[in-house]
Amino acid sequence: MKLQFGTARPGLDYVHRPATFGLVEQDGKLACVRVERGGGYFDLPGGAVDGEESEQQALVREFAEETGLIVEPEDRLAEAAQYFRRTDGSPVNNAGGFWTVRVTGFDASTQCEADHELVWLDPLEAISRLRHEAHAWAVAKWLRARV
Repeated sequence: MKLQFGTARPGLDYVHRPATFGLVEQDGKLACVRVERGGGYFDLPGGAVDGEESEQQALVREFAEETGLIVEPEDRLAEAAQYFRRTDGSPVNNAGGFWTVRVTGFDASTQCEADHELVWLDPLEAISRLRHEAHAWAVAKWLRARV
């Protein structure tokens, strides 16, 4: 059974959204995205799994679109879901895997989400600043697995 984060508010119909997110470390920092909408927030790179995509395919696409990083998924670290409301107010339950990934390159031309900026945060700072509890939990799990 996967972990469920967040609380479903009564009366809202949460749309199930298959999703995947990645954790990549470089020089002791964790790749995150600062999203400039709804007051601004931090997320792990990743997002919706579209159509017949696998989680790995979605992760490669989402990293490119959000950060310009070309990545290769390695290990599926965990699975969790997160109830939340998108910046437009629509209720969603993101559900899927958290993966460790390896950076294999960079291509700025793939970055098409103008409101997303790649930022490298200390993992403990990331835990405190990430918007979703599920993301913070995944980072803590990732840190503990490295000990």
